[in-house]
Amino acid sequence: MKTKGDIDVRGARSDLDGRAPILLAELRSMGSEKNRAGMARYGINVDSAFGVSVYELRKIARRLGRDHELARDLWATGNHEARLLACFVDDPAAVTDEQMEKWASDFDSWDLCDQATTSLFDLTGHAWTKAAEWARREEEWVKRGGFALMAGLAVHDEAATDRAFRKLLPLIERAAADDRNFVKKAVNWALRNIGKRNRALNAAAIACAERILAAANKRAAGERGGDAGARCARWVATDALRELTSDKVRARLRRDAR
Repeated sequence: MKTKGDIDVRGARSDLDGRAPILLAELRSMGSEKNRAGMARYGINVDSAFGVSVYELRKIARRLGRDHELARDLWATGNHEARLLACFVDDPAAVTDEQMEKWASDFDSWDLCDQATTSLFDLTGHAWTKAAEWARREEEWVKRGGFALMAGLAVHDEAATDRAFRKLLPLIERAAADDRNFVKKAVNWALRNIGKRNRALNAAAIACAERILAAANKRAAGERGGDAGARCARWVATDALRELTSDKVRARLRRDAR
């Protein structure tokens, strides 16, 4: 019976840097079938996973430091945890447009997509361009990556202007009716994070959510029911409005504005 991701360390690509196979062996030793089962319950693809927690991977990343070449070789192993580790050790300044496209084409789980986009890609010089490009793409994981990038930028790009984020809102509106689970959750995530950035963007995001809700109700010819797209858009909007209009969020934004 094959377990722990069916990865044979001896079968790792012969041209990999020697450190990658060693780290792969370390990751294998840390994994467990219990963790793999838990990951699977959360919708993570465990076909190539050992069952190592992100917490443990981040500890290894702190030990290794930034290393673009090592990140490249870790990703090339195809192992789930090695690819997550690659996201944590890569140097954002060295990441190219081509690398982002290649890695995005390899996404096969929401956690890999989200860690790549919010722990690495959103820190690169290509983040804004890719967020807009990928949000228009149809591939499920690539499209999710576009909106996850927006969510990451809203938290990490402190220098970005409100205008830059407002330009993303039409993309969110357009994708709100995409009823694929992993896409709709990222669309909602992007809208909520933009709306929590400051008071002006909170107002803009609320207005965006209200437009999405109105369009969904019009599509459904009422405030309930409708096709899958209408129900999806209604959820994206109402869930965002619940958080963005909450006392907790508004109190924090008032404090931040002082």
